[in-house]
Amino acid sequence: MNPTANEPTDDLYEFDASGALLKTHLPLPRRSGKVRDVYDLGDALMIVSSDRISAFDFILPSGIPGKGRLLTQMSRFWFSRLDVRHHLRSSDVPVRVSNQFDTAPLEGRIMIVEKAKVVPFECVVRGYLEGSGLREYEASGEVCGNKLPPGLRQCDRLPEAIFTPATKAEEGHDENVSIGRMIADVGSDLALELRRKSLEIYEQASQYAATRGLLIADTKFEFGIVNDELVLVDEVLTPDSSRFWDAASYSPGAAQPSFDKQFVREYLSTCGWDKQSNPPPLPPEVIEQTAAKYHEAFQRITGESLL
Repeated sequence: MNPTANEPTDDLYEFDASGALLKTHLPLPRRSGKVRDVYDLGDALMIVSSDRISAFDFILPSGIPGKGRLLTQMSRFWFSRLDVRHHLRSSDVPVRVSNQFDTAPLEGRIMIVEKAKVVPFECVVRGYLEGSGLREYEASGEVCGNKLPPGLRQCDRLPEAIFTPATKAEEGHDENVSIGRMIADVGSDLALELRRKSLEIYEQASQYAATRGLLIADTKFEFGIVNDELVLVDEVLTPDSSRFWDAASYSPGAAQPSFDKQFVREYLSTCGWDKQSNPPPLPPEVIEQTAAKYHEAFQRITGESLL
């Protein structure tokens, strides 16, 4: 028997000591990723953004309170602003769901979206040289088949934004590949359209971010197909999927402070964890600093505070 709206939520939701929502267990068909729980409603999907956080391919035992709501609201902001066909229908909890059980923990953290056949590639766009792109450039002078000028430094702005797709790994790291690999897998027409749309969206977003004093160093998009039409899906332009830098303090030649889980990575890299076994809990100060960075990104981009 399904729980009613008046029954306890202990079996439906798991929280950590900080109040972060780590897991949802709604009595509906579900699949889970590193951050999101996706429920099948029959004619649509309900994406629930938890407060889970991952690093070095591990889901951490500590969450970041409010992170899921922030990611959802930021994606909602971008979907409404970008000139692109997207999958978002609503961010309200459906009545047919709220009538079955207490959905208060879901408020602000769900997206009701169209079902789509998801393209099996991450569509990554890079405007600056950092991360795996920097490592590949230092080894070969290229990034995913894109030949770049010699002498570029860490975090240098690229002459023009480049499209660097990646295969989507269920576990472990995604693999950066060339557009040629994508063409071989999904066909020339679709691959070239994915590149065109990804670069176009990145340009739109970068122009807006510049008005807010931010640089979008790189980002990843996901696309699906609905009735033979290419549709932007998943989250978009959040601190989980993008590197945001402060334009005023930008100084190439070294790593830039980012509005993301930088504090989490730094702690895990210096706390003695071997990055092979189960990760340790995060100290309260790391959780607070990370939450503050996410909220600053939200405020800078949207001009609003997350209530």
